[in-house]
Amino acid sequence: MAINTANFTDEQLVVEIRENNKELYSEIMRRYQTKLSHYLKKFFRSQDELDDVLQEVFIKAYKNLYGFDVDKKFSSWIYRIAHNEAINHIKKNKRKNISLDETEWEIVDEKLDLHEEFDSKQMGERIQRAMGELKEKYREPLILYFFEQKSYEEISDILRLPRNTVGILIMRGKAKLKDILKYE
Repeated sequence: MAINTANFTDEQLVVEIRENNKELYSEIMRRYQTKLSHYLKKFFRSQDELDDVLQEVFIKAYKNLYGFDVDKKFSSWIYRIAHNEAINHIKKNKRKNISLDETEWEIVDEKLDLHEEFDSKQMGERIQRAMGELKEKYREPLILYFFEQKSYEEISDILRLPRNTVGILIMRGKAKLKDILKYE
């Protein structure tokens, strides 16, 4: 008999998967495929690279499901795996790629209160260049906060930083991004 997982939390799904309902892992993949793809686009321009890393994320998460603490948030845990896999892949291939699409540029523009007389494509290109100039320690918290709409607490879990540090990095990163854009 099939289990209706529509009302299951991610954590409840993990418990079910651990109790020998391995086929339910496809529901985890369904829930996170788009979200993690969107997140990983910040690291990779190549769809092939993104797909490879995403596959590794799901494999690693599956292999480590028994290590996941179901009293914590599953989304933070799987995003942490995605973060680690992306960084490992970049280090292994010795290059950094960040690509943000136009709709995300509009979000950054709105969130940063940058009122410029450029169309969104021009602003997107400016923000992409500016994001590329930011140090990684500022760039990633900004990506998680503005584009992935993660809370400070979730970002803290993903990046393994104290919550207050996350807030400071976002505040400083936002200021640095504004400065870069001001002089561009």
